[in-house]
Amino acid sequence: MIGWELDLALDPNHELVRLATRIPWDDLTQEFGRLYVPDLGRPGIPIRLMPGLHLLKHTYALSDEDVMRGWVENPYWQHFCGEVMFQHHFPINPSQMTRWRKRIGEKGVEKLLQATIQTGKATGAITEQSFEKVIVDTTVQPKAVQHPTDARLYRKVHAAMLRIARAEDIKLRQSYRKLMEWAIRKHGGYAKAKQFKRARKVLRNLKSMAGRVMRDVERKIDDAAFQKHKGTLILSELILTQKRTTRGKVYSLHAPEVECIAKGKAHKPYEFSVKASLAVTHKEGFVVGAMSCPENPYDGHTLEGQLEQVERLTGQMPATTFVDKGYKGHGVDPGRSAVLISGTRKLSKMLKRDLRRRAAIEPELGHMKSDGLLGRNFLKGVVGGAQNVILSGAGHNMRKILAHLRALLRLLMSEPRMAIQALIALLEAEATPQQALTAA
Repeated sequence: MIGWELDLALDPNHELVRLATRIPWDDLTQEFGRLYVPDLGRPGIPIRLMPGLHLLKHTYALSDEDVMRGWVENPYWQHFCGEVMFQHHFPINPSQMTRWRKRIGEKGVEKLLQATIQTGKATGAITEQSFEKVIVDTTVQPKAVQHPTDARLYRKVHAAMLRIARAEDIKLRQSYRKLMEWAIRKHGGYAKAKQFKRARKVLRNLKSMAGRVMRDVERKIDDAAFQKHKGTLILSELILTQKRTTRGKVYSLHAPEVECIAKGKAHKPYEFSVKASLAVTHKEGFVVGAMSCPENPYDGHTLEGQLEQVERLTGQMPATTFVDKGYKGHGVDPGRSAVLISGTRKLSKMLKRDLRRRAAIEPELGHMKSDGLLGRNFLKGVVGGAQNVILSGAGHNMRKILAHLRALLRLLMSEPRMAIQALIALLEAEATPQQALTAA
């Protein structure tokens, strides 16, 4: 089927059309082009397509499959990714997005975040002065895992052993499949009725049945199959042997990196995920730094690394950093950045006003979780968690840039005089004339 030219059918004033001309695609192509070998394998896809799909994915909080379905239906998305003619079929398999993320790693997705920062400057959403003051805070990036009760973990161990036995054609002495399902229902009923003594008795039976199946599999499995399923067997052994006071407990078979983090929330005392640190501009709430913090470090110990990332992405160290009381004892040299902690007294009126705005990062984190993908991480492993934090920051910046472009367009069409005044303000804020014209 022959497609039609996108330039002839799209509205040139649409925010995605205008945004597509501001993103530094050439820099991204040069950065990721070295990962491809032109004379090896089948012809590669356009390099612009993959960064474009990931930016759309995290802008609209979609899965890999959903962003591909939307790409086929939306001509503006196709134009944003560099297509000239309208396409009626998927350009790639959604699984290629996973492989591409593995290829570029954590440093690669940082380039996408840096590209959104440069785009924000080009569109006038932020200026160079925005980088002088930043707000830093930590949050929890929930992993896509079920709440890890002991009964659920024992059931998952039992299910994993049955899968291994079926894959390796192992004949079990007894599978305990029906008994496990019966015990799970009984345990839930006893716990709901607060009959905890009976619930503990059923829990011991669950553990015994899972352990018997696991030991039966270990006795009958050969060396080659053991090496193939070694990780699952080791994790299952840890789950069955860990106690309430065990340090470094395993909370999930498919995501063993998950940690139990307490943030003091009344509605959610514990979250099973990885801590994340984010830095946003003081005035606009634009993300200029995002990083994963595995092993649940103290907040103050994450500040130095976060400021180094901000300097790496923006090209300058922020003059003032605003943090909450959890960052006491951060150890950052005052000569590099002045760190102001909530509750600090004996400050000037201007600094007190700026410090009161430290809480402005909280709604930004809320939007990243509700409107983006920070609220549920589906990417696998430690690297996947680190990439999801950074890409969530890039998606947050994209939403802010699109909102800025829509607001300027409405202002230009409804109030031309006010639009001219906005352009003059941009010029007075030391934005270049090209940036001012671009914003219009």
